[in-house]
Amino acid sequence: MNNDDTQNDSLEEFEEDVTEYIGKDEHSKSLALPQQMMPRRMYVLPVSNRPFFPAQVQPIVVNQNPWQETLKRVGETDHKVMGICFVEEQEAEGDTPASEQLEAVGCAVRVHHAQNESGKVQFIAQGLQRFRIVQWLRRKPPYLVEVEYPAEPEEDADELKAYTLAIISSIKELLRTNPLYGEDVKQYLSRFGPDDSSPLADFGASMTSAPGNELQDVLDTVPLLRRMEKVLLLMRKEQEVAKLQSEISEEVNAKVQKHQREFFLKEQLKVIQRELGMAKDDKTADVERFQERMAELNPPEAVQERFNDEVEKLQVLEQGSPEYGVTRNYLDWLTQVPWGVHSEDHFDLAEARRILDRDHDGLDDVKDRIIEFLAEGTFKGEVSGSILLLVGPPGVGKTSIGHSVADALGRKFYRFSVGGMRDEAEIKGHRRTYIGAMPGKFVQALKDSKVANPVIMLDEIDKIGASFQGDPASALLETLDPEQNRDFLDHYLDVRMDLSKVLFICTANQLDTIPRPLLDRMDVIRLSGYIAEEKLAIAKHFLLPRLLKRAGLLKKQLNITDAAIKQVIEGYAREAGVRSLEKLLHKILRKGIVKLLDNPDQPVKVGVSDLQSYLGQPSFKKEKSLKGTGVVTGLAWTAMGGATLSIEASRIHSSQRGFKLTGQLGDVMKESAEIAYSYVSSNLKRYKGDPTFFDKSFVHLHVPEGATPKDGPSAGVTMATALLSIARREAPQQNIAMTGELTLTGQVLPVGGIREKVIAARRQKISNLILPEANRGDYEELPEYLKEGLVVNFAKHYSDVFQVCFGNKPRKGSSVH
Repeated sequence: MNNDDTQNDSLEEFEEDVTEYIGKDEHSKSLALPQQMMPRRMYVLPVSNRPFFPAQVQPIVVNQNPWQETLKRVGETDHKVMGICFVEEQEAEGDTPASEQLEAVGCAVRVHHAQNESGKVQFIAQGLQRFRIVQWLRRKPPYLVEVEYPAEPEEDADELKAYTLAIISSIKELLRTNPLYGEDVKQYLSRFGPDDSSPLADFGASMTSAPGNELQDVLDTVPLLRRMEKVLLLMRKEQEVAKLQSEISEEVNAKVQKHQREFFLKEQLKVIQRELGMAKDDKTADVERFQERMAELNPPEAVQERFNDEVEKLQVLEQGSPEYGVTRNYLDWLTQVPWGVHSEDHFDLAEARRILDRDHDGLDDVKDRIIEFLAEGTFKGEVSGSILLLVGPPGVGKTSIGHSVADALGRKFYRFSVGGMRDEAEIKGHRRTYIGAMPGKFVQALKDSKVANPVIMLDEIDKIGASFQGDPASALLETLDPEQNRDFLDHYLDVRMDLSKVLFICTANQLDTIPRPLLDRMDVIRLSGYIAEEKLAIAKHFLLPRLLKRAGLLKKQLNITDAAIKQVIEGYAREAGVRSLEKLLHKILRKGIVKLLDNPDQPVKVGVSDLQSYLGQPSFKKEKSLKGTGVVTGLAWTAMGGATLSIEASRIHSSQRGFKLTGQLGDVMKESAEIAYSYVSSNLKRYKGDPTFFDKSFVHLHVPEGATPKDGPSAGVTMATALLSIARREAPQQNIAMTGELTLTGQVLPVGGIREKVIAARRQKISNLILPEANRGDYEELPEYLKEGLVVNFAKHYSDVFQVCFGNKPRKGSSVH
């Protein structure tokens, strides 16, 4: 007999007893068996899962230690009765609870068939009656207590009948939703009838999965009506849980049946289609798809041979084999590389110049260099054999220049950053033996661009790293060498690829961290940054219109004057690029939008006087050039695009010879200062100073802004002029700034960053400059608007600097040593 039959029999038997109970009159209902005699003293056993009820018959398993002695003593009694009390909290299994932890109300049970097995004692407990502990006679196992049996007060018969019917109805509902309750119902019916209201209430409570404290509350409740109310509430909750569980089960079964049905129908459809010749199996479909892809390409002979070999292998492999998935993925990649597919280059230099001018303001020298590169490609009919490296500070437009070059050539553009890359497999690919193996970035670039000659940009190549997984910079040597990349080998594909038609454009912020062998393979183009006029044009033509469009604003709604933009450039964003400038303009727009929302009809106009309310105090104050004896203005290159630097020299005392340097100077600047000190000391007579001045003078040379580290070979002539000024006790000419490195023989050596230094001088309105003669060509290449109004003196020897600064010629003759 199955579970459903057992459930139905129990339900029918239960309903018959219910019918019989409903037909009884009050006199027959009042008849009852005489109460059994119960002991006043009994041993007590704690249980921690849930309380035991008088209507239950259930096996119980406890540890032999320490409860075997309790069961032994119970077995020696005539009545075989003991008490079971609930313990709500027990720290760990096997711990002996204190007597205070046991609930005062428990259930007296008769013990049947006690037996030992594997360190446990198992017995069947037959619930008899509630008891309440009156006195503890022994508080250690075996627990012994004196008890009383509370009597149930008389209740209204009609109410009891109504509650009894409600509990019976709930039990019937639970039987329908969960057939596991059928056995419990049969055990109950073998001992009680439906007219036994008190056992019925306890039985209803025992059927629920309520927590132990709620069941103990039912056990504590002696008045029958109150107890039945609590039991009905617990059974209603149980019905809801059972109903929800049944709904979930039905929903899951429905989904499983639906999926099974769909699976069988699909399998049947595949078999029918295959029998009728209307469809192919998955393996055949894969092979045909790969063959169709390769037929559209023009692969080299070696690639075609490898493809044929792999297809043959795929055809003999079982689809469930791991090797099948590996081979299939390999063929998928091999057939997506655009073998022999090239896009046609557009060799139109005028159009290229228009695109570069459209996308960038300024950078004329960079544009000219790119036009030269494109002109060379036009002359020979293809652009290949050269790898461009754009070097410059952040925010000057290196990446966007790569986009412009791709647009000018009409080629696909693919960019990826190698900054922080530490695994050479990112470049050369993984071998197929590894799980999850993939080709390198260059194969992925060709796949995504769908042509064999895209423009590939390698961003942040100066930040490439190395680790135990290999050296990606060394892996790039084969890729970026025009003589080697014709036969580039990716470890995953394991066939030679021709990357010579690809135009590689790399970007970097500096050259120092790029490995020299890699740098030798690149054509370096420097982007020195923008001057204020160029930044103003960029802000007006590119940045501001883009920000307005992004914010959904019209120019008439929010207008920033040219003077305000120029003040933002000078006072808040002096860096070489325009990234900070764009952020500051965005900040102005955000604050302007707030005002527009408050007053939509009033356009917002931002002038110079409004900037502090939008951006706060300027980050850069106007630099004031220091004046006086021993003070000289130098020119320095910085990441911000160039700055003026006042160098001060002073005689501290005349008691002894000495020389002190301050101002966070690096090793190179310290050496420049020592050279200047030695040169001026040995040539004081020539430059009309006291030859013994430094013999009895302690001199202090300081470069202001000591919190900022400074280093570089461009301050030699400036330091020498400051030292000569204090030795001659004469201030140099005003409104002069200089740069250049000095040797011990007085030769003025060339320096870098001429463009930035000239910009810094113009910012300070210094119109008289001293530059090394060797930098004349760098100055001549500057735009005319940058040179306008400047008087530039070129110096080969320090005597040329002396003549400009002090207005007379040095004495003829040899140096004084």
